[in-house]
Amino acid sequence: MLEQEVQKSSGFINLELLARQVVEGFISGIHKSPFHGFSAEFAEHKIYNNGESTKHIDWKLYAKTDKLYTKRYEEETNLRCHLIIDNSSSMHFPIMKSFKRDSLNKIGFSALAAASLMQILKRQRDAVGLSVYSDNYDFYAPEKGSERHHHMLLNELDSIVANPVQNRTTDSYSYLHQIAEKLKRRSLVFLFTDMFQEDKEEAELFEALKHLKYNKHEVVLFHVIDKKKEVNFEFDNAPKRFTDVESGVHLDIYAENLKEPYQNSVETYFNMLKLQCAKYRIKYVQADIGGSFEKILTTYLVERQKFAG
Repeated sequence: MLEQEVQKSSGFINLELLARQVVEGFISGIHKSPFHGFSAEFAEHKIYNNGESTKHIDWKLYAKTDKLYTKRYEEETNLRCHLIIDNSSSMHFPIMKSFKRDSLNKIGFSALAAASLMQILKRQRDAVGLSVYSDNYDFYAPEKGSERHHHMLLNELDSIVANPVQNRTTDSYSYLHQIAEKLKRRSLVFLFTDMFQEDKEEAELFEALKHLKYNKHEVVLFHVIDKKKEVNFEFDNAPKRFTDVESGVHLDIYAENLKEPYQNSVETYFNMLKLQCAKYRIKYVQADIGGSFEKILTTYLVERQKFAG
């Protein structure tokens, strides 16, 4: 990774609004996709049909629109979801002063994706929890569904984006074991991480992910990457200093000289991750920060159906 000066960021101007826009854009496009049958899940209201019970008519909306709609999801559901975010230094690549929907680094993408999932869970009256770890277990909140809880989680997501960290490594496996111990009831678990760790830690990491499966949790690994730089290695051929943002170790090279062996190594590593996830029945999803959030939300739809089934 390129060496960059770490400084405080202004973060998102309004993370909740951005997340709502992501979700509403996704929902409006559902009818064009194979998942059109799920669209009813997200509706806050549906048109009242003669003969239906009037119990759930939204009279306030009737006063505004002069049309009868019934509310959905009057009762709580049993779904519980726990979001886990890796907040190590490598997740703050590239360093950014401000964040927009189409201009994000890895931590910004993870935070907005998590906030978008929270928006859907909120609409469905589902319970959501959050864990954030780096070189410490920085934050934990159990699964709840209240408005106050929702805003507390949004504030935490805002905070980690606005405060980039330097030379902060992580032993993901230690904190994933701790999180697994806290999740007593069956949950959907979404982990956002760039999977940067020492080779010797890979076996321990997958043991920790396996631990998350013990209580029949459904586990999804969102592998967050900057595809343009970290996979395609798109740099000009001027000499550059590449610095490991977690250890501080650097290497001065011409990018073109390293491109082919680098890409081969990355492809081998990614294939290994996919195979390991398949072995432990963990859903592996590659999440490019330059892409849309459709893959994240579609994965949620599929996993929710499996979970409920």
